[in-house]
Amino acid sequence: MKETKNGCDLTNCYLCTHCINDWKPAITAHKTNFTVKKGQRIFNEGDAVTGIYFIFSGKVKVHKRWDDEKEIIIRFAQAGDILGHLGLGNDSTYPVSTTAIEPTIVCYIDLPFFESSLQVNTRLTYSLMKLFANELQESEKRMRNLVHMPVKKRIALALLTLQKQFGVTATGTINIELTKQDMSSFAAVSYETLFKVTNDFIQNNWIASNGKSIKIINEALLTAITLDLKND
Repeated sequence: MKETKNGCDLTNCYLCTHCINDWKPAITAHKTNFTVKKGQRIFNEGDAVTGIYFIFSGKVKVHKRWDDEKEIIIRFAQAGDILGHLGLGNDSTYPVSTTAIEPTIVCYIDLPFFESSLQVNTRLTYSLMKLFANELQESEKRMRNLVHMPVKKRIALALLTLQKQFGVTATGTINIELTKQDMSSFAAVSYETLFKVTNDFIQNNWIASNGKSIKIINEALLTAITLDLKND
């Protein structure tokens, strides 16, 4: 990562939007902005926690080792999101890794100042508590899906989740470009399974694909698959 003067304008990031205005000069004095190249790690699973990151622009994958050769993508983050907060526990290490999937700018706040921010700004503390609760609920759903959900249903749900989070472009494609490997890691299926199932979706005219771009053509049908309303 490379330090830059471009980035956080004290209006859009998670920290700034949940702090009182009188605290913003302190944020200015303590923040450092970094540019992150596509494919570059922001922090690694197991690293000691030194601070918290806030995304000003770009998109980031949050991922975790599954075994020695595989990883699972927990979620994707974008402008306005927070990274590194899962490392605030007693272990003091980041439990996940984060990697930019496009050129990204992040704002870094060291841990002592972030902890001071939590003590001063009750709205920030309350918001972070709700964020932890929501992420725990989503994590429990995801683990349940990994155990019980068939692969076709997982892939349909992954596509719908991405469209809900990132929206669509002017041409109707999901507004995030992912490699097939990242897509399979997010759906928690093998690359070969993803290739086969997405080809079936394309042949049935449920989705369209052009390189890394995917367009959902029949959202109602994909939704029906996730709800077990569509028979094979």
